[in-house]
This record gives sequence, structure tokens and C-alpha cells, in this order.
Amino acid sequence: MTEAIDPLRPAAPTSDRIAPILFAVAIFTSACLVFVVQPMAAKLLLPTLGGSPSVWNASMVFFQTALLAGYGYAHLLQRLATMRAQVGVHLGLLIVAAFFLPLQISGLLGDPDPSQPAMWLLATLAVSIGAPFAVLSATAPLLQAWYARVRAGHPDGQNPYVLYAASNLGSFLALLAYPVVIEPLASLSDQRLGWSVGYGLFVVMVVGLGVQVWRRREIGTAEPAPLEASPPIAWREKGMLVLLAAAPSSLMLGVTAHLTTDVASAPFLWVIPLALYLLTFVIAFQTRPAIPPVIGLGLQAAMGAACAALIAFRTGEWLLVFTVNLAAFFFTALMCHQRLAARRPAPDRLTEFYLLLSLGGVVGGLFNGLIAPAVFDMVWEYPLVLVAAGLLRPWSRREIRPWEIICCVAGVVIALLGPLSMEAVRYAPDIRAAIPDAELVRIAQAILGIATLFAFLVRDRAVMFTIVLAAIVWSGYHLARGYDWALSERSFFGVMRVAKIDDPLMGGPVHVLMHGTTLHGAQAQAPSNRCQPTLYYATSTPLGQAMLQMQARRLDGARVGVVGQGSGAMAAYKRAQDQLTFFEIDPMVDRLSRDPQWFSFINGCADGPVRTVLGDARLTMDREPAGSYDLLVIDAFSSDAVPTHLLTVEAIRGYLRLLAPDGVVVLHLSNRNLEITLPAEAAAQALKVPHLHQVYIEQSGQGDMAEASTEALLIGKSPAALEGFRDDARWRKLSPTTVRPWTDDYVNLFGSLVRQMKMAAR
Repeated sequence: MTEAIDPLRPAAPTSDRIAPILFAVAIFTSACLVFVVQPMAAKLLLPTLGGSPSVWNASMVFFQTALLAGYGYAHLLQRLATMRAQVGVHLGLLIVAAFFLPLQISGLLGDPDPSQPAMWLLATLAVSIGAPFAVLSATAPLLQAWYARVRAGHPDGQNPYVLYAASNLGSFLALLAYPVVIEPLASLSDQRLGWSVGYGLFVVMVVGLGVQVWRRREIGTAEPAPLEASPPIAWREKGMLVLLAAAPSSLMLGVTAHLTTDVASAPFLWVIPLALYLLTFVIAFQTRPAIPPVIGLGLQAAMGAACAALIAFRTGEWLLVFTVNLAAFFFTALMCHQRLAARRPAPDRLTEFYLLLSLGGVVGGLFNGLIAPAVFDMVWEYPLVLVAAGLLRPWSRREIRPWEIICCVAGVVIALLGPLSMEAVRYAPDIRAAIPDAELVRIAQAILGIATLFAFLVRDRAVMFTIVLAAIVWSGYHLARGYDWALSERSFFGVMRVAKIDDPLMGGPVHVLMHGTTLHGAQAQAPSNRCQPTLYYATSTPLGQAMLQMQARRLDGARVGVVGQGSGAMAAYKRAQDQLTFFEIDPMVDRLSRDPQWFSFINGCADGPVRTVLGDARLTMDREPAGSYDLLVIDAFSSDAVPTHLLTVEAIRGYLRLLAPDGVVVLHLSNRNLEITLPAEAAAQALKVPHLHQVYIEQSGQGDMAEASTEALLIGKSPAALEGFRDDARWRKLSPTTVRPWTDDYVNLFGSLVRQMKMAAR
């Protein structure tokens, strides 16, 4: 008689060694899938909501909420007594979620309302990718809980949290690979297909793990025994866990908004803070951390103080700004996560621990993504949380020493003396004339640098350290304000500020519209100069040249469309017979530019009404009749760069559809940090349309806001469209480029950054 095979008999040693590897590979794979989808989904959203960093931050709120839902599901699933049932339920949900593949942005909710884009974004992501993301995100805590039961009695079974390091390592590597490997080499269609294949392979892994779980033989029972119950986590401890998780989450979004406002709103920049955030988890949950907590605390104090001194100052040294801010964020997040790791409970409380951790992530995300834009008129949440994180440092219980009190007081006094001394300089014209502005900034930074040394000396006193940091940040913002700001407003799409400056060469007072450090328009207030277009829109720049040339052709009236309203400076050109339409995504910008208290190009200088169409230009321009414009000016800037979806082959083809037979489109390509001219030229080459290029250098001896250096690409619908421009020596034909054109399915921003860095190094 043949002996029946007993699935519960003792396992072979090889199987025992394979089990940890299978669990680690499955967790690593799921983490890669979870975090590749985040920048991919953000890219899918860009053509609908433009290139604002808030698109990423609001998306992160969704991902953190979905992660919380996934962790909550993993925690509830532990109530099923048998692991067979748990594996079966999870496999079932993974299969159901597969019906949402391949990933795409659902059009079920229509186009977003420009006045309430955040709610549309969250709802659309939930409908589009919510199911697969939430179920997949539950994998890390779920598999760790299974591992703890399966490996009960083994040394590694007592610390399943080590697998969390594998999870975050997978997430970290996936995020780094996206901008450097995936985005440059694969189109969005290929990315979506590849992700679906990866999802299918992961389901196969879970099936294999299920078999591994059910066939555990060394324990001699049909099911791994439930873990022994440990004491419940106290409510005060739960609150501390949530706070320790919330601070890094908030800082991650805060530093993203702070940095991308002045560089470029691009997924390859967005993922850097998130990748560093995940790397801190890898280090914190290692058995032997690569950065011991004691060293991490010291580095956090040093970099946090340095960042506090620098955070308010705008400088062209963007690499220095990036390094200091990201280092301060990294070591603060590491400090919080190492304190979390030190407080992790017994394995039977594992899913509850991760649920609290994800709740903290949602709290931090909601604060930055939804609450702060509605409450603050600037990105105050970043410096606020950076300072408050000082209170999360360990509180020393030893007696306070006199020298610590002296250092705290000295740090505060020195930090506060800076604004007082600078105010004296501001109101002493003789002194100010003798000291250049750049030198004043260096003096202010030196004063704050001294204060940071005192902050570092009291780093073991959390409250004192935080007080000195607060004084440094407040002083820095006061010293670095640069202009006298008359207005600061914030919307989903960013912070817009109006400054009042005095420029004798422009007749006295000038109003300046700024987004971060990027100028979006300026207008002289003197009646004699009020209707003079300025900066990139001056008559001498490529944009002004194109407008004047088209008006000379169309004496009976030119039909002009401008993407990006800014201060409305292009309206200064409008004659009574012309038709002018602005395409603007942000209602706040339209309101500010039409308020004569600030700018009067539209309501004051333009001869006749000016039309504004609200919404993303790609969407709204598709509804315009073909051949309805003689000139299109593409001047939409998010941070310091044109949103990439406005420079693709499909976008330019859409502009050409709107042009009259002899119409032209002008792409404004001025940029400090990305080389975007060659992809735009490549798109024109791909469409086989004539094009000319110009780099205009502003002339000296004029007002500061009179004009600005401008780079532009002129594209004609036909060769006849460029007549008049070819005869102008300022316009020249570019040599053919081998750079791959951008499309709605392919954009390589990392390559643009590398090209710009190479050009700067020459």
C-alpha cells in the first residue's frame, strides 16, 4: 500500500533556508511596484493639471491615504485565525485589483475644476489606481506578520521588522531608477505595460508564498501558531509614534515644494526627497544601522541649524541649496525613524505599529497637501516643521548647566540682532550705497552662522535647541525678504507675491509679480511708463518682436493667444482691432492681473476687452476652432520651467492646428537649470515645420525690470509664415539635433538637466 504524503511532516533544511529569501524577494518586489507607480501616475496627471509641485504633493496625500487603507486592511486581516484564510483573501483581492490594469487616468470625473483641483485629483487617483495600490501596499506588513508566525522559534522570527528594511530598499531603488533608467528609456505606454507584467509576477510570488506557508512542516501542525499576545500599546505611546511618523512625512513634502518652486517642477526632482525618506527607513530598521543613532543625532543638529540659517535666502548656487536642505531633511527624518524603530513593539503588534506609522504619514501629508495651502500665504509649513522637529529630539534628564543657558540666550540674541542691524543699513542711504546688496546678504548669513554654532552647542537640550532654531529662521526670513512685499497669496498652483520696488529709470515705483524667484511680470506705475511692456515681453525681446511683426502683417487686426497670463503684460500690445486670449490655469493669477491696484495691463492699457480661458492650456485649446489664431505665445511657467506637456510633439501639433496658414507660434524657453531648447527643436523637426531660434541678451543702462534675457523658438505653420523673421539677423536657424523629441508618451528631463550642467561647465 502506497504511503500518503503528509504535507505537515518536517521540512528539509533547504526549504528552511529558502523561506526567508522568498519573503524578502516578495516584499522587495511589491515595494518596487508601489513606488514606481507614484512618479508614473504623477506624469500621467501632468497634462491635466499642469506642472505645479502641488500636483505631486496632493498625489502624495492620496498615496499616503491609500497606504493607510492598505495597512488597515493588513491589520484587520490578522483577525482571521488561520493563515490559509488570510492568504486566500489576499490572493483574491490581488486578482480583483488586476482588473484595473493596465494603469491609466480615468476620465470618469471629467476635466478638473480650476478652482477646486485638489479634490478632483484625489478622487481621480482613487478611481484610477486606488485598488491595486492599496492592496499591493498591504504586502509589507502582511508578509512580515506571516513571517513572524512561520518563523516562530527562530531568532529571525523575533525581529520581522528587518524585512521592513528590504521593503524600503526596494522602494528606494525603484525611485532612483525611475528618472535615471525608466523614464529616459521607456515610454509611458511601455512603463504601464511593464508595471502590469510586474504585478502579475508578484501575484505568482504570493501564490508561492502561500504554498510555503501551508507546507510548513517543522512545527508539526496544520497552521503556524498565533503569536503570544503582548501588552497593548499605551495611548500616549501611540500619539508619540504618530508624531514621529508625521514630521518626516510633512518635511518630505515641504522640502519638495521649497526646492521645486525655484528649480523645476519635474518628477525626477520630486522623487529625490521621497527616495531619501525611504532610505532613512532602510537605515533605521537595519539590525546594525549604517548610521548609528548617536551620530545621526549630531548630524541632524548640525544640518538642521545650517538649513535654518540658509532656508530663507535665495541664491544662484542651487546645488548648495539642494545639498543643505536635503541633508537637513534626511538626518531629521532619520532621527525620527530611528526613534520609531527603537519603540517598535513585539511582533504580535506589528501590523498595529505600521498602521500608526502610516496614520502619521497621512497626518503629515494632509497638513502639507491640503491644510497649509488653505491657511498659509507662503510655504511656511516647511520651516515650521523643521523647527518643531527639534522637540522630537531626546530630552535630557540631567540638570541644566549654566553654560547651556548662556549659549541659548546668546544664540537667540545674535540671531535677533541681525534684523536690527540690517534695518539700520536699509534706512541709512550712505551706508547702503557703500555696501553692495550681495555683501549685505553675506554679512547677514555670517551673523546667522554664529547663531547656528550656539544652537549646535545646546543640541542635547531639545527645547533650547528649538528656541534658537526658531529665532534663526524668523531672522533669516526677515533679512532675506529682498523686496517690500505688498501682497502674498497662495493657491493650489503655488505662491504669487507682488513686490513694490523703486526704479528711477522706470519713473519711480514698479510692481513686480513673482513665483518663488521667478519673475512673472512687472509694471511701472508712473503714467508715462505704465503701458510699456517689460521683462520678457518688452518690444526688444523675441516675444515682443513676434507680436509687433504680426501686428504689422495684420493691420486690420491680429488674433493672438497667450498661454500663461502672469501680470498680463502682453495685453499692453493690444489694439482696438486685435483679439487677445489668455489661457491660464490658475484663477488667482487672472484675478491679480486684472486688479488695477496691482497691474493694469489688461484693465487700463489694452484697447478693448481681453479674454481669459481658465484651465490647463492643452485641454482648453483643444476646444478652440482650427485656424483661429495668427500668433500663439507659449509662455506658461511652473517654477523656472515650461511644463513638459506643453513642449511635446502632440502639443506643438495642436498649436499648429489653431494657426492661420501664415501663423506662427513662439515657445518661450528661458531656463536656468534645464536645457529644453533641443527637445523643442527636435519636435519641430519631427513635424517637418520651419523654425528659427533666438537668444536675446538684455541691455544695460535700463531699469532693472525694463527687459530680460530671453530664449525663444519660433515655429511657422508654413515657410511663408517666417517671412520677415528670416531677414532679421537676431533670428537664426539651428543645426539639426539628434536629441529625441518629447512626446506625450516620452519625456527625458534628467537628460535636460545633464545637458544644462555640461553647458554650464564649459
